[in-house]
Amino acid sequence: MTLEVSARSPIGVFDSGVGGLSVLRAIHQAHSAEDLIYLADQIHVPYGMRPLEEVRAFAESITRYLLGQGAKMVVVACNTASAAALHYLRGVFPDVPFVGMEPAVKPAAETTLSGVVGVLATPATFQGALYASVVERFANGVTLLQHTCPGLVEQIENSHLRAPETRAILEAALQPMLAQGIDTVVLGCTHYPFVIPVIQEIVGPQVRVIDPAPAIARQVGRLLEARGLHHPLAGERAIGEVQPASIRFTTSGDPLQFKELLPDLLGYGGQVQGLRWVGSKVEHT
Repeated sequence: MTLEVSARSPIGVFDSGVGGLSVLRAIHQAHSAEDLIYLADQIHVPYGMRPLEEVRAFAESITRYLLGQGAKMVVVACNTASAAALHYLRGVFPDVPFVGMEPAVKPAAETTLSGVVGVLATPATFQGALYASVVERFANGVTLLQHTCPGLVEQIENSHLRAPETRAILEAALQPMLAQGIDTVVLGCTHYPFVIPVIQEIVGPQVRVIDPAPAIARQVGRLLEARGLHHPLAGERAIGEVQPASIRFTTSGDPLQFKELLPDLLGYGGQVQGLRWVGSKVEHT
């Protein structure tokens, strides 16, 4: 697939659902001149319990859709999809700059004082070679306590950010970790930053909670710079002299339901376009 883009082209961002909005939010804050396309594959959410081969197929089809919409870069704003498909996608689309998610084990291992770090992620992320590689490279001498937080993605998908059930899931994961002396929590799923306030209430101010989204936004900036793809109207958009950047939201689920979630999760709304899967292809409804 030949990539024909320019610096004016949008950045594509995708996830299984609303979790990647935490990454989109950070990218938009750091690079406010860039147009964005967000794809939530909610018909298949959550990815975390699916076979890696299935997630890889979803990721390839979604990437083809985003490139077909003119994306100059693809951000895999999903830890599970990154674990399953990031290396594969770079092989299939060698000319496309990709940014993927990697559990922030390295900064956690470098800054922990107790030597005990909690990692919250999906089963597929823990099973992936990417996580294993990060642990092997950076976690020497550090005890990693892992939990998959069953049901948490679904709670966040339904905007139940402070529901008793959400807190119960987090307490079940975090209380045993606290008993074993964690001083850092790594969020290995892009959905989880939306419940950082609840996590912080449970673990207290003495425990650091690492949101990976700002680091992803910085990597997006580095790739834009390296490829000469920064939007040429950045200065004018920053001072309001030209039309501001656009954000297109799309979902394979219910567009109205997704639209209702946006103000709670992002603080602003937007129009949402419906998508459908036709065989292995993503198309507009």
